[in-house]
Amino acid sequence: MKTVLLIEDNEDIRENMAEIMELANYKVLTAPDGKQGIEMAVKHKPDVIVCDIMMPVLDGYGVIHMLQKNEETRNIPFIFLTAKAERAEIRKGMELGADDYITKPFNGTELLNAIESRIRKAEILKQDIQPNMDGLNQIISSAGGKDLLKELAQDRTVNKYKKKHIIYSEGNHALRLFYIEKGKVKTYKTNDDGKELVVGLYNEGDFFGYIALLEGTTYKETAEAIEECEIASIPKEEFDQLVNSNREVMQKFIQLLAKNVTEKEQQLLSIAYNSLRKKVADALITLNRKYKGDNENFVIDISRENLATIAGTAKESLIRTLSDFKDEKLIDIVSGDIVILNERKLENMLN
Repeated sequence: MKTVLLIEDNEDIRENMAEIMELANYKVLTAPDGKQGIEMAVKHKPDVIVCDIMMPVLDGYGVIHMLQKNEETRNIPFIFLTAKAERAEIRKGMELGADDYITKPFNGTELLNAIESRIRKAEILKQDIQPNMDGLNQIISSAGGKDLLKELAQDRTVNKYKKKHIIYSEGNHALRLFYIEKGKVKTYKTNDDGKELVVGLYNEGDFFGYIALLEGTTYKETAEAIEECEIASIPKEEFDQLVNSNREVMQKFIQLLAKNVTEKEQQLLSIAYNSLRKKVADALITLNRKYKGDNENFVIDISRENLATIAGTAKESLIRTLSDFKDEKLIDIVSGDIVILNERKLENMLN
Protein backbone atom coordinates (compact mmCIF):
# COMPACT_ATOMS: atom_id res chain seq x y z
CA MET A 1 0.00 0.00 0.00
CA LYS A 2 1.39 3.38 -1.04
CA THR A 3 1.57 6.21 1.50
CA VAL A 4 0.43 9.80 0.84
CA LEU A 5 1.35 12.68 3.13
CA LEU A 6 -1.30 15.43 3.00
CA ILE A 7 -0.27 18.85 4.38
CA GLU A 8 -3.35 21.10 4.59
CA ASP A 9 -4.37 23.64 7.24
CA ASN A 10 -8.13 23.57 6.49
CA GLU A 11 -9.56 20.77 8.59
CA ASP A 12 -12.64 20.11 6.43
CA ILE A 13 -10.63 19.96 3.21
CA ARG A 14 -7.99 17.82 4.90
CA GLU A 15 -10.55 15.27 6.12
CA ASN A 16 -12.41 15.12 2.79
CA MET A 17 -9.20 14.61 0.80
CA ALA A 18 -7.94 11.97 3.22
CA GLU A 19 -11.22 10.07 2.88
CA ILE A 20 -11.01 10.12 -0.93
CA MET A 21 -7.45 8.82 -0.92
CA GLU A 22 -8.21 6.12 1.66
CA LEU A 23 -11.10 4.90 -0.49
CA ALA A 24 -8.57 4.58 -3.32
CA ASN A 25 -6.50 2.26 -1.09
CA TYR A 26 -3.80 4.72 -0.07
CA LYS A 27 -2.43 5.00 3.43
CA VAL A 28 -2.88 8.66 4.32
CA LEU A 29 -0.84 10.71 6.79
CA THR A 30 -2.02 14.25 7.54
CA ALA A 31 -0.40 17.39 8.91
CA PRO A 32 -2.12 20.75 9.68
CA ASP A 33 0.88 22.96 8.87
CA GLY A 34 4.20 22.98 7.06
CA LYS A 35 6.40 22.45 10.09
CA GLN A 36 4.62 19.27 11.15
CA GLY A 37 4.50 18.20 7.51
CA ILE A 38 8.29 18.31 7.21
CA GLU A 39 8.70 16.33 10.43
CA MET A 40 6.32 13.64 9.16
CA ALA A 41 7.99 13.51 5.72
CA VAL A 42 11.41 12.93 7.28
CA LYS A 43 10.06 10.32 9.70
CA HIS A 44 7.77 8.30 7.39
CA LYS A 45 9.28 8.83 3.88
CA PRO A 46 5.88 8.80 2.07
CA ASP A 47 5.54 7.80 -1.57
CA VAL A 48 4.07 11.18 -2.50
CA ILE A 49 3.37 14.51 -0.77
CA VAL A 50 0.31 16.69 -1.45
CA CYS A 51 0.79 20.14 0.07
CA ASP A 52 -1.21 23.36 0.27
CA ILE A 53 0.68 26.62 -0.33
CA MET A 54 -0.99 29.13 1.98
CA MET A 55 -0.54 27.74 5.52
CA PRO A 56 0.42 29.01 8.98
CA VAL A 57 3.85 28.48 10.58
CA LEU A 58 5.48 27.47 7.28
CA ASP A 59 3.92 27.78 3.81
CA GLY A 60 4.16 25.27 0.98
CA TYR A 61 7.14 26.99 -0.64
CA GLY A 62 9.03 26.70 2.62
CA VAL A 63 8.09 23.04 2.90
CA ILE A 64 9.42 22.07 -0.51
CA HIS A 65 12.54 24.18 0.01
CA MET A 66 13.38 22.30 3.21
CA LEU A 67 12.57 18.88 1.72
CA GLN A 68 14.76 19.56 -1.32
CA LYS A 69 17.72 20.24 1.00
CA ASN A 70 17.30 16.84 2.67
CA GLU A 71 18.85 14.00 0.65
CA GLU A 72 16.35 11.49 2.06
CA THR A 73 13.28 13.47 0.95
CA ARG A 74 14.34 15.42 -2.13
CA ASN A 75 13.15 12.75 -4.59
CA ILE A 76 9.70 12.24 -3.05
CA PRO A 77 7.10 13.36 -5.64
CA PHE A 78 5.60 16.68 -4.54
CA ILE A 79 2.18 18.02 -5.61
CA PHE A 80 1.14 21.58 -4.79
CA LEU A 81 -2.49 22.20 -3.86
CA THR A 82 -3.66 25.80 -3.98
CA ALA A 83 -6.40 28.26 -4.85
CA LYS A 84 -3.80 30.36 -6.69
CA ALA A 85 -3.69 29.80 -10.43
CA GLU A 86 -1.47 32.68 -11.55
CA ARG A 87 1.27 31.66 -13.98
CA ALA A 88 3.97 33.24 -11.81
CA GLU A 89 2.90 31.19 -8.78
CA ILE A 90 2.87 27.95 -10.77
CA ARG A 91 6.30 28.70 -12.22
CA LYS A 92 7.71 29.48 -8.77
CA GLY A 93 6.48 26.13 -7.45
CA MET A 94 7.93 24.20 -10.36
CA GLU A 95 11.28 25.95 -10.07
CA LEU A 96 11.45 24.90 -6.43
CA GLY A 97 11.06 21.27 -7.50
CA ALA A 98 7.31 20.56 -7.49
CA ASP A 99 6.17 17.75 -9.78
CA ASP A 100 2.57 18.83 -10.24
CA TYR A 101 0.12 21.61 -9.39
CA ILE A 102 -3.59 21.12 -8.61
CA THR A 103 -5.80 24.20 -8.43
CA LYS A 104 -8.80 24.42 -6.10
CA PRO A 105 -11.60 23.62 -6.64
CA PHE A 106 -10.84 20.15 -7.99
CA ASN A 107 -12.60 16.79 -8.11
CA GLY A 108 -11.50 13.51 -6.60
CA THR A 109 -10.61 11.95 -9.94
CA GLU A 110 -8.22 14.79 -10.76
CA LEU A 111 -6.49 14.38 -7.40
CA LEU A 112 -6.16 10.59 -7.67
CA ASN A 113 -4.89 10.76 -11.25
CA ALA A 114 -2.17 13.21 -10.24
CA ILE A 115 -1.09 11.03 -7.32
CA GLU A 116 -1.07 7.83 -9.40
CA SER A 117 0.91 9.48 -12.19
CA ARG A 118 3.58 10.84 -9.84
CA ILE A 119 3.99 7.55 -7.97
CA ARG A 120 4.32 5.65 -11.25
CA LYS A 121 7.02 7.97 -12.56
CA ALA A 122 8.86 7.91 -9.24
CA GLU A 123 9.15 4.12 -9.58
CA ILE A 124 11.32 4.68 -12.65
CA LEU A 125 14.04 6.20 -10.47
CA LYS A 126 14.07 3.08 -8.28
CA GLN A 127 14.53 0.63 -11.15
CA ASP A 128 17.81 -1.19 -11.58
CA ILE A 129 18.50 -0.02 -15.11
CA GLN A 130 21.55 -1.16 -17.05
CA PRO A 131 23.95 1.66 -18.01
CA ASN A 132 23.35 1.35 -21.75
CA MET A 133 20.80 2.46 -24.32
CA ASP A 134 18.56 -0.56 -23.68
CA GLY A 135 18.24 0.80 -20.15
CA LEU A 136 17.49 4.26 -21.47
CA ASN A 137 14.76 2.93 -23.75
CA GLN A 138 13.24 1.15 -20.74
CA ILE A 139 13.19 4.44 -18.81
CA ILE A 140 11.56 6.41 -21.58
CA SER A 141 9.05 3.66 -22.27
CA SER A 142 8.05 3.64 -18.59
CA ALA A 143 7.85 7.41 -18.42
CA GLY A 144 5.89 8.03 -21.59
CA GLY A 145 4.30 4.75 -22.45
CA LYS A 146 6.21 4.54 -25.73
CA ASP A 147 9.69 3.80 -26.99
CA LEU A 148 10.25 7.44 -27.84
CA LEU A 149 13.88 7.13 -28.89
CA LYS A 150 13.07 4.45 -31.42
CA GLU A 151 10.23 6.60 -32.70
CA LEU A 152 12.79 9.35 -33.23
CA ALA A 153 14.87 6.97 -35.34
CA GLN A 154 11.97 5.94 -37.57
CA ASP A 155 11.65 7.33 -41.11
CA ARG A 156 15.13 8.82 -41.00
CA THR A 157 17.64 8.95 -43.81
CA VAL A 158 19.96 6.01 -43.24
CA ASN A 159 23.63 6.41 -44.10
CA LYS A 160 25.78 3.42 -45.00
CA TYR A 161 29.30 3.13 -43.62
CA LYS A 162 31.96 0.70 -44.73
CA LYS A 163 34.21 -1.17 -42.32
CA LYS A 164 36.72 1.21 -40.61
CA HIS A 165 34.75 4.25 -41.82
CA ILE A 166 34.81 7.15 -39.33
CA ILE A 167 31.33 8.27 -38.24
CA TYR A 168 32.54 11.20 -36.17
CA SER A 169 35.94 12.25 -34.85
CA GLU A 170 37.18 13.41 -31.48
CA GLY A 171 36.81 17.19 -31.33
CA ASN A 172 33.85 17.35 -33.76
CA HIS A 173 30.87 19.43 -32.65
CA ALA A 174 28.02 17.21 -31.43
CA LEU A 175 25.11 17.85 -33.80
CA ARG A 176 23.50 14.40 -34.07
CA LEU A 177 22.39 11.40 -32.07
CA PHE A 178 23.20 8.17 -33.93
CA TYR A 179 21.12 4.98 -34.09
CA ILE A 180 22.48 1.68 -35.45
CA GLU A 181 20.02 -0.15 -37.69
CA LYS A 182 22.62 -2.66 -38.86
CA GLY A 183 26.21 -3.40 -37.90
CA LYS A 184 28.61 -2.72 -35.04
CA VAL A 185 30.42 0.43 -33.94
CA LYS A 186 33.27 1.14 -31.57
CA THR A 187 34.26 4.43 -29.97
CA TYR A 188 37.87 5.05 -28.99
CA LYS A 189 40.33 7.65 -27.82
CA THR A 190 43.84 8.11 -29.25
CA ASN A 191 46.96 9.23 -27.38
CA ASP A 192 49.80 11.36 -28.74
CA ASP A 193 51.58 8.25 -30.03
CA GLY A 194 48.52 7.16 -32.00
CA LYS A 195 47.65 4.26 -29.70
CA GLU A 196 43.91 3.56 -29.41
CA LEU A 197 41.85 2.78 -26.32
CA VAL A 198 38.32 1.48 -26.99
CA VAL A 199 35.83 3.16 -24.65
CA GLY A 200 32.52 1.94 -26.08
CA LEU A 201 30.98 -0.90 -28.10
CA TYR A 202 27.59 -0.58 -29.80
CA ASN A 203 25.32 -3.03 -31.61
CA GLU A 204 22.13 -2.99 -33.71
CA GLY A 205 19.42 -1.10 -31.83
CA ASP A 206 21.90 1.01 -29.85
CA PHE A 207 22.21 4.80 -29.77
CA PHE A 208 25.60 6.47 -29.40
CA GLY A 209 27.04 9.98 -29.28
CA TYR A 210 24.57 11.06 -26.59
CA ILE A 211 27.05 12.07 -23.86
CA ALA A 212 28.44 14.99 -25.87
CA LEU A 213 24.88 16.09 -26.69
CA LEU A 214 23.98 16.18 -23.00
CA GLU A 215 27.15 18.01 -22.07
CA GLY A 216 26.81 20.47 -24.94
CA THR A 217 30.46 19.86 -25.85
CA THR A 218 32.47 18.35 -28.67
CA TYR A 219 32.90 14.59 -28.96
CA LYS A 220 35.53 13.25 -26.57
CA GLU A 221 36.10 10.12 -28.69
CA THR A 222 36.07 8.87 -32.27
CA ALA A 223 33.34 6.54 -33.58
CA GLU A 224 34.27 3.95 -36.20
CA ALA A 225 32.35 1.18 -37.97
CA ILE A 226 33.68 -2.26 -36.98
CA GLU A 227 31.84 -3.75 -39.97
CA GLU A 228 29.52 -2.48 -42.67
CA CYS A 229 26.83 -0.41 -40.93
CA GLU A 230 23.54 1.32 -41.62
CA ILE A 231 23.09 4.24 -39.23
CA ALA A 232 20.28 6.76 -38.81
CA SER A 233 20.94 10.17 -37.27
CA ILE A 234 18.65 12.38 -35.19
CA PRO A 235 19.21 16.16 -35.04
CA LYS A 236 20.40 17.56 -31.71
CA GLU A 237 17.34 19.82 -31.41
CA GLU A 238 14.92 16.88 -31.39
CA PHE A 239 17.02 14.95 -28.87
CA ASP A 240 17.18 18.01 -26.59
CA GLN A 241 13.42 18.39 -26.76
CA LEU A 242 12.97 14.77 -25.66
CA VAL A 243 15.21 14.84 -22.59
CA ASN A 244 14.31 18.37 -21.51
CA SER A 245 10.56 17.71 -21.57
CA ASN A 246 10.68 14.84 -19.07
CA ARG A 247 12.21 15.35 -15.65
CA GLU A 248 12.27 11.63 -14.82
CA VAL A 249 14.14 10.80 -18.02
CA MET A 250 16.78 13.42 -17.29
CA GLN A 251 17.23 12.26 -13.68
CA LYS A 252 17.73 8.70 -14.81
CA PHE A 253 20.09 9.86 -17.53
CA ILE A 254 22.29 11.31 -14.79
CA GLN A 255 22.28 7.97 -12.99
CA LEU A 256 23.19 6.14 -16.19
CA LEU A 257 26.06 8.51 -16.87
CA ALA A 258 27.33 7.96 -13.33
CA LYS A 259 27.29 4.20 -13.93
CA ASN A 260 29.14 4.71 -17.21
CA VAL A 261 31.83 6.65 -15.35
CA THR A 262 32.18 3.74 -12.92
CA GLU A 263 32.54 1.30 -15.82
CA LYS A 264 35.24 3.44 -17.40
CA GLU A 265 37.10 3.56 -14.08
CA GLN A 266 37.01 -0.24 -13.88
CA GLN A 267 38.25 -0.46 -17.47
CA LEU A 268 41.19 1.83 -16.73
CA LEU A 269 42.07 -0.15 -13.61
CA SER A 270 41.97 -3.35 -15.64
CA ILE A 271 44.30 -1.95 -18.28
CA ALA A 272 46.66 -0.56 -15.67
CA TYR A 273 46.91 -3.52 -13.31
CA ASN A 274 45.55 -6.71 -14.90
CA SER A 275 47.84 -9.32 -16.40
CA LEU A 276 47.93 -9.83 -20.16
CA ARG A 277 45.89 -13.04 -19.92
CA LYS A 278 43.26 -11.36 -17.75
CA LYS A 279 42.99 -8.39 -20.14
CA VAL A 280 42.41 -10.64 -23.15
CA ALA A 281 39.95 -12.85 -21.26
CA ASP A 282 37.95 -9.80 -20.11
CA ALA A 283 37.86 -8.43 -23.68
CA LEU A 284 36.49 -11.73 -25.00
CA ILE A 285 33.83 -11.88 -22.27
CA THR A 286 32.81 -8.27 -22.96
CA LEU A 287 32.37 -8.92 -26.67
CA ASN A 288 30.52 -12.16 -26.05
CA ARG A 289 28.02 -10.52 -23.67
CA LYS A 290 27.57 -7.48 -25.87
CA TYR A 291 26.91 -9.19 -29.18
CA LYS A 292 25.86 -12.80 -28.53
CA GLY A 293 22.23 -12.22 -27.57
CA ASP A 294 20.17 -15.37 -28.19
CA ASN A 295 22.52 -16.64 -30.91
CA GLU A 296 23.79 -20.03 -29.72
CA ASN A 297 26.17 -20.23 -32.71
CA PHE A 298 27.71 -16.84 -32.04
CA VAL A 299 31.36 -16.32 -32.99
CA ILE A 300 33.53 -13.27 -32.31
CA ASP A 301 34.20 -11.91 -35.78
CA ILE A 302 36.54 -9.02 -35.12
CA SER A 303 39.97 -8.08 -36.39
CA ARG A 304 42.93 -8.79 -34.15
CA GLU A 305 43.76 -5.09 -34.28
CA ASN A 306 40.35 -4.10 -32.91
CA LEU A 307 40.43 -6.85 -30.30
CA ALA A 308 43.86 -5.65 -29.16
CA THR A 309 42.58 -2.09 -28.68
CA ILE A 310 39.64 -3.38 -26.63
CA ALA A 311 41.99 -5.44 -24.45
CA GLY A 312 44.44 -2.56 -24.16
CA THR A 313 47.44 -4.52 -25.35
CA ALA A 314 49.70 -4.92 -28.38
CA LYS A 315 48.44 -6.93 -31.34
CA GLU A 316 51.37 -9.36 -31.18
CA SER A 317 50.79 -10.03 -27.46
CA LEU A 318 47.10 -10.59 -28.12
CA ILE A 319 47.78 -13.17 -30.84
CA ARG A 320 50.16 -15.13 -28.58
CA THR A 321 47.59 -15.13 -25.76
CA LEU A 322 44.80 -16.30 -28.07
CA SER A 323 47.04 -19.15 -29.18
CA ASP A 324 47.59 -20.11 -25.52
CA PHE A 325 43.83 -19.99 -24.85
CA LYS A 326 43.24 -22.27 -27.83
CA ASP A 327 45.79 -24.78 -26.56
CA GLU A 328 44.06 -24.72 -23.17
CA LYS A 329 40.70 -25.33 -24.91
CA LEU A 330 39.23 -22.10 -23.56
CA ILE A 331 38.50 -20.94 -27.11
CA ASP A 332 38.60 -22.24 -30.66
CA ILE A 333 39.62 -20.29 -33.75
CA VAL A 334 37.81 -21.14 -36.99
CA SER A 335 38.77 -19.22 -40.13
CA GLY A 336 39.89 -16.33 -37.96
CA ASP A 337 36.65 -16.20 -35.92
CA ILE A 338 36.84 -16.86 -32.18
CA VAL A 339 34.49 -19.35 -30.52
CA ILE A 340 34.34 -19.33 -26.72
CA LEU A 341 34.41 -22.87 -25.34
CA ASN A 342 34.68 -22.20 -21.62
CA GLU A 343 33.12 -18.89 -20.67
CA ARG A 344 33.26 -19.56 -16.93
CA LYS A 345 37.03 -20.12 -16.86
CA LEU A 346 37.65 -17.02 -18.94
CA GLU A 347 35.43 -14.94 -16.67
CA ASN A 348 37.06 -16.25 -13.49
CA MET A 349 40.62 -16.18 -14.74
CA LEU A 350 43.08 -15.25 -12.03
CA ASN A 351 45.03 -12.04 -12.46
